[in-house]
Amino acid sequence: MKKDRLSLGREVWLLAIILFFVEFVRGAALISFIPIYGKEVLYINVAIIGVAITAHYLTDTILKSVIGYLLDRFSIRFIVHTGLLITLAGMLMFQFANHHWVFILASALYGVGISPIWIVCLTKVTEEKRATQMGFLYTIWLVGMGLGPVVCNVIIEHHPILSYWILVVLSLLAWILSLFITNTQVQQVQYIPFREQLHILSERLKLMKPLLPGMILQTTGASMIVPILPSFAEESLRLTNTSYTLLLLFGGACTVIALIPMGKLSDRFGKKWFLVFGFLMFAFALYSISQGPTLVMAYVWAIVLGVSYAAVLPAWNALLANYVPPAQQGLGWGIFSTVEGIGVMIGPVLGGYLASIYSTQQVVFISSILFGAIALFYIFFPFKHIVHHSTGRH
Repeated sequence: MKKDRLSLGREVWLLAIILFFVEFVRGAALISFIPIYGKEVLYINVAIIGVAITAHYLTDTILKSVIGYLLDRFSIRFIVHTGLLITLAGMLMFQFANHHWVFILASALYGVGISPIWIVCLTKVTEEKRATQMGFLYTIWLVGMGLGPVVCNVIIEHHPILSYWILVVLSLLAWILSLFITNTQVQQVQYIPFREQLHILSERLKLMKPLLPGMILQTTGASMIVPILPSFAEESLRLTNTSYTLLLLFGGACTVIALIPMGKLSDRFGKKWFLVFGFLMFAFALYSISQGPTLVMAYVWAIVLGVSYAAVLPAWNALLANYVPPAQQGLGWGIFSTVEGIGVMIGPVLGGYLASIYSTQQVVFISSILFGAIALFYIFFPFKHIVHHSTGRH
């Protein structure tokens, strides 16, 4: 009965399991494993850890830009299976990553298999049940990405090598399961010639110009914290690994719980002030955490961060949707992912570099300033003009 109610076929269930494994490992690797294992087991400094995380996002972003070309020339199963094999190879390399270049290369290779999963999901869902099926897959992504670092943190404190092999085994399972993906596409991915892509890209970027500063700033501000988060929790907040894990769990749970109510309120009252106040509260919570609060207040600010993110996410997605032409959904969202990828690639290197010069506390403080600037940016953002312009084009 549950399967019928969700309108999910065998293929979507299979993709959901693979997606869960992939995002579980990705969340665990980026938030916990790479920063903690790199620093405490391999004795790699935080600046190199930042470069490694950027390398991961770089390969992920590059692959997103060419995935349409690849899908036009190779089968779905081949692309996903090959991508996840390279991802598994990257994960296996971490055990030999005593040298900085091996550590960075392992992280880069790990990013290869991530992107194809979502694109393939788009080809497998049925149009009449698209919202239900994509909502289910989005939930799987969120749960996997959030659960990964929590589980990894619980294990890595006492058994760092065990945590590593768990991630390897899950990567292996995802790779094996990808053998059972069929090459049937419910939604055809249309390949657009590269020259035409460049033309469409330039036209889209002209319309997106007012949005670009906010997109790059917010992804930079968020990703610069990623390589320093475990070190910050230990050095500035004086948290044990258990307390840090609970902190992540609290913040993530609040995001999941508040996401649907905030989405409904955003639809009802408009996205502008949800973006403004969401980013403003996010900035204030980060600033407060950077000042070394008590344990109880750290949990309070983690809850505020979670709710703030839940307020921002639906409003942000609704704003982006105004720029996506109905006939070019894949390309439109691909452009956004690429632009956001610029901030994601800058952030970890910048965060790691600043932490090596100053402190992890200063990195969180600078991130709070960036999010404060983003809140001001959306106060003056021309929402009415954008909606009218987008509607006019449609």
